[in-house]
Amino acid sequence: MLKLWSVALFAAVLLSGCATVTIRPDGGTKVAGTPDYEKSKPYFFWGLAKEHTVNVVEICGDKKVEQVQSQRTFLDGFLGTITLGIYAPKTAKVWCALEGAAK
Repeated sequence: MLKLWSVALFAAVLLSGCATVTIRPDGGTKVAGTPDYEKSKPYFFWGLAKEHTVNVVEICGDKKVEQVQSQRTFLDGFLGTITLGIYAPKTAKVWCALEGAAK
């Protein structure tokens, strides 16, 4: 029985890969610093049953949006795998320009 659980855990780890979609309005290289906003959003049935929006104007205010990212972290993928996609969270991140940068 322990061997079966070990194989199941190993398969769950292998199937819980990471994925990232990054949007930079002005192009260029990705920002690597700490985001101004980061929150895990719940999705259900592989993302088909729930939709989320992130209001970047509310987050950045008068500052320019440098980068927006939707990411499936290792933990997000692991949770989606062990629940067979019933619960499959994604993490949203937003980076704003430094103070005083114009829109």
